[in-house]
Amino acid sequence: MPIVKQLTILLENKPGSLANICSELATKGINILAMSVLDTIDSGLLRMVVSDSVGAKKTLEESGFNVIETDVLSLEMTDKPGTLAEIAKQLYKARINIEYAYVSVPPGDGKSIGIFWVSNLKKASEILEA
Repeated sequence: MPIVKQLTILLENKPGSLANICSELATKGINILAMSVLDTIDSGLLRMVVSDSVGAKKTLEESGFNVIETDVLSLEMTDKPGTLAEIAKQLYKARINIEYAYVSVPPGDGKSIGIFWVSNLKKASEILEA
């Protein structure tokens, strides 16, 4: 069960903010594997897992962004009904809370990537490996 780095960036809630970040990463050849954007009135909260978290963090910080790194679970899941329910049940049985999650589903290959921030990362990783 891979534990990966997630990057969190506070964005201005205005046109072009996300485009600027994506363009910065693209110029460095960094791929966005999964992402989530949560909006508020004045800002957006961007969470993402990328192909090179060290390079992405450096690039974004050099561009003036405050970047927070967090360890999260990255699960390769079968893209079919019930997969996410089974993962959630396993974590519930172990009394591990899912603080937030987001999923990236590439078209056509039958797999998806789930990103989970949980109350006990190590225990969750061990349970879901079995």
